[in-house]
Amino acid sequence: MKKNLKIYLSLVLLSCIITVSCRIYSFTGASYGAAKTVSIDHFQNIAPIVIPTLSNTFNEALREKFVKQTPLMLVTKDADLAFEGEIRDYSVNSIAVTADEIASQNRLLIKVHVKFTNTLDDKWSFDRDFSAYEDFDSSQSLNSVQDDLIKTIVDKLIEDIFNTSVANW
Repeated sequence: MKKNLKIYLSLVLLSCIITVSCRIYSFTGASYGAAKTVSIDHFQNIAPIVIPTLSNTFNEALREKFVKQTPLMLVTKDADLAFEGEIRDYSVNSIAVTADEIASQNRLLIKVHVKFTNTLDDKWSFDRDFSAYEDFDSSQSLNSVQDDLIKTIVDKLIEDIFNTSVANW
């Protein structure tokens, strides 16, 4: 009976340690330290080509990532972790040309500038650009594939920003 009690108490203690430590380190690989709040300013689209929905798509995806995958509370100001920036580039370029000098592949590129401030530990703060792209066949019109490409590119950008800011990769 004593042995069962020791095993039971060990399991309870282990559960408590895991529960407490998950506030500091999550199973997503993110590390928040003592941070409890995050603010994400609106990322304005200042790219030469402005897609009206891109800014909202990006902003909502970034907020959703932090709300769903962290215990951090989203606030509007005075946060432990703060994001601000803008969408700086949205461009389509030919990347593969056939023997007839006709584009066979195009690339949609989106570049975002991010200023991340960690008010609890400034060594993790950064101010840098992130970019991601998707290629598509030139036989497809941009209008027909644009929404899917934007979603895929935004997902890549958000993952990269998330990993750089709180996963310390």
